[in-house]
Amino acid sequence: MSVRHRELRLDPEDRRQVAAAPRRPARAAVSRPAGKPRGSSSWRRRLGWAALRWGVVFAVWGVVALGAVFGYFALTLPETGDLPNAERRPSITLVSSDGALLATYGDLFGDPVRVRDMPKYLPDAVIATEDRRFYSHFGIDLFGLLRAAVINMRAGHVVQGGSTITQQLAKNLFLTPERTFGRKIQEMELAFWLEHKFTKEQLLEIYLNRVYLGAGTYGVDAAAHRYFSKSAREVTLYEAAIIAGLLKAPTKFSPARDRERAAARAEQVLANMVDASLITQDQAAAAARQSVRLADVTSSRSNNHYFADWIVEQLGDFGGIENQDLTVVTTLDARLQAAAEAAVAETLTRDGPKAAAGQAALVAMTPDGAVRAMVGGRDYGGSQFNRATQALRQPGSAFKPFVYLAALEVGITPGNHFVDGPISIGKWQPHNYTNRYLGDITVADAFAQSINTVAVQVEMRVGVPRVVAAAHRVGITADLTNDASLALGTSEVTLLELTGAYAVFANGGMGVWPHGIAEIRDRKGKVLFQRSGTGLGRAIAPDIAAEMTELMTGVMTRGTGKGATIDRPAAGKTGTTQDSRDALFVGFTADLVAGVWLGNDDNTPMNKVTGGTLPAQTWKTFMLAASKGMPVRPLLASPPSILGPLPTTPDPGAPVVARGPSWLESLFGGRSAAPPRPTALSTGPAWAPQRRDSP
Repeated sequence: MSVRHRELRLDPEDRRQVAAAPRRPARAAVSRPAGKPRGSSSWRRRLGWAALRWGVVFAVWGVVALGAVFGYFALTLPETGDLPNAERRPSITLVSSDGALLATYGDLFGDPVRVRDMPKYLPDAVIATEDRRFYSHFGIDLFGLLRAAVINMRAGHVVQGGSTITQQLAKNLFLTPERTFGRKIQEMELAFWLEHKFTKEQLLEIYLNRVYLGAGTYGVDAAAHRYFSKSAREVTLYEAAIIAGLLKAPTKFSPARDRERAAARAEQVLANMVDASLITQDQAAAAARQSVRLADVTSSRSNNHYFADWIVEQLGDFGGIENQDLTVVTTLDARLQAAAEAAVAETLTRDGPKAAAGQAALVAMTPDGAVRAMVGGRDYGGSQFNRATQALRQPGSAFKPFVYLAALEVGITPGNHFVDGPISIGKWQPHNYTNRYLGDITVADAFAQSINTVAVQVEMRVGVPRVVAAAHRVGITADLTNDASLALGTSEVTLLELTGAYAVFANGGMGVWPHGIAEIRDRKGKVLFQRSGTGLGRAIAPDIAAEMTELMTGVMTRGTGKGATIDRPAAGKTGTTQDSRDALFVGFTADLVAGVWLGNDDNTPMNKVTGGTLPAQTWKTFMLAASKGMPVRPLLASPPSILGPLPTTPDPGAPVVARGPSWLESLFGGRSAAPPRPTALSTGPAWAPQRRDSP
């Protein structure tokens, strides 16, 4: 046995002493509730302490993570040092010839207005509607956020936001409109910075002078001028409620767009002010009765924007007007514009589906080229492509006036005879729309009936280069094909340039540049540009212009344009392309020149539409409305009415040579003081074409 074991053994005597020693009484058993396991209380305590420890750990790490997130987005915050010099686009305000608002572009700011200079109810209306605890929170309204969350949860979608005025200011000044978690964090950080940097009154002042309020306006002063033609210092309580109501949805609640909706929103703002104890119920009721003031709000028609876009595109050609607010006085006539829109809408609504015509365009101008109305399509909201100024389409027979212009200038007369019959030019065999031939026919009748074979013969007699030169001289700027098919309008042009070329016939032969800008002023009213001058000078001789006018009068009295006849002297020409893909009518009175086009953007054929049907009817509808109340005047380029038959030439096959006085000159005596007409044997264009490099 080991030593250790021997030390642990007791002697018999020792055992007797241990047994005789007194023993402690046994501990009474502790009673436990029935069914409760032994040690459950200590287990719960241990679990509670563990949960507390881990909760603290997670809280610490959560704070660290949140700090990291805020720190990261703080490092990516935009530059805030240029707050007083926030960039903006210069504003462009377009008005019609009578001062009516057409459209606004860019950022329209008013004069900065101090809060103390505004009527008290203007900032009160904003605070009552947007942020009632503005003066008590620190940039973030926790109660407002909680309330918005509850309301949105009940609604099942977002119906209320929780952003304060300070947060909105941060977003408007520094951030993009995207809705992301990162942008919201930055918005909160910037709100804290703004609250630290500025006083509450300064924040409210910056907000009211920078916030977007619809129609291109920024700030309450710009909105007051835009909607009520007055300063923000002068708005009434009801007008202040309208402005405050715009903050929720500037376009939706704009009085220039929907007056009834704007009025309903203003009444809600007034109710908010009553609820916030900023005005009394009697004051709100009295203000609501001022809704008649909405009648003073000017509005713009959406289709005005076709014309407006065309104008804005031209402003880049004017030097010295960059980076400043502008007011552009245009040539547009609001009454004529409304008539043009109505005529186009009526045709497309009534006849478009049956005729398979999906689009239309109309341009109207004075004989000196001032555009009075422009419709670039059926709906600007659906398509901003301007079919009057941008679309290149074949004019068809509407191009023939330039063929006959070149012919008259080399000596062919309206009374000369040609034979309408089958012809061939190489492998090309032009034919008439009706596929019938009339035989012997005068130039005047061939023009009135739009006989294709005669137009091609005339062009061949004159020469294609002369036709091209004549077209360019009167305003056609597009490239023209140098082949015989040009006589039938196979080269593409815009409706605007085609109508402008007809204006040369209407005014007696003076070249024009279709224009829409009459005056440009800066923000202070200083005139930066004012249109002046007499145009581009003479393009064709007066007697030639008179003969062309007489030819085009025949189109409307006995030819393909009879459907466009109105209650006053008028002249014009129809045009139809192959398979009725394009149909046009361009004509003029002494006061207006107008062109109408119908077709489809995808170039699909229409259903038997010709220039003498829907385009002529649309032209007639517009001209009757546009001419209402105007005195009846003879056409400017024509002499007194010539009713007798046109003289004829005994030998229609004779070559064109130098000739004596025309039939008009024989009737009225004398020759024009303009340069003499060239003969068919001369070379070069009858008149030197004039380049048109600037408006």
